[in-house]
Amino acid sequence: MNIWLTRIIPDPRSREALRDLGGSQSAVGLHRRLMSLYPTAAGPDPRARFGILFRIEDTPTGPHILLESTHEPDLARLPDGYGTSRARPLDTLLDAFRPGLNVRYRCVASAVRKPGATTRQLYNLPPVVPLRGPAAEDWWMRQADTAGLKPLTLHAQPLDAARGTREDHTGNKQRIRHARTRFDGTAAIIDPDLLRAKIIQGIGRGKAYGCGLLSIAPARSVG
Repeated sequence: MNIWLTRIIPDPRSREALRDLGGSQSAVGLHRRLMSLYPTAAGPDPRARFGILFRIEDTPTGPHILLESTHEPDLARLPDGYGTSRARPLDTLLDAFRPGLNVRYRCVASAVRKPGATTRQLYNLPPVVPLRGPAAEDWWMRQADTAGLKPLTLHAQPLDAARGTREDHTGNKQRIRHARTRFDGTAAIIDPDLLRAKIIQGIGRGKAYGCGLLSIAPARSVG
């Protein structure tokens, strides 16, 4: 299976790009934009079928869009003037994973807890509770373990929630809100197979709206 990583650098003069990256509907709008780069006849869950994950990276030159998928995107489907883009396969990187290898990681994820019915009733809690601070860090440590990683360093930064409104197949409107935290640090690979699987599957909730993409890069030193 080929895994593709695409970097899209939006042109700040593009109205379409500005609309996708800003405003109350940005999470839903960018999801639709990126899904348009893949075949339409893909069954009931094309995002999962093509392993589509993405996040917005803040850089000194402006926001970039990182897009991962198991199917090469058709970048010609981006609107004229949207920006520059390049797709490359990740297979060489994934094949180099081995136990004990030190790496750098980054993941923007929706760290949440789902209280049981009794706890929700007792404390008047919603079905999904966003986690922050040490609770979010503990959540990430558990996720890293299931991804075959042993974190050596960790920096957690809360981000604005991914928000928007979408319509389901019946036309009913549904509000989207996913709390987001960016997790950065270094780790040692414990199980390369688990790590490859999590890179493909993504981590946590909100994968359709900019959460869950786990990025790995070689680390020259740890600390």
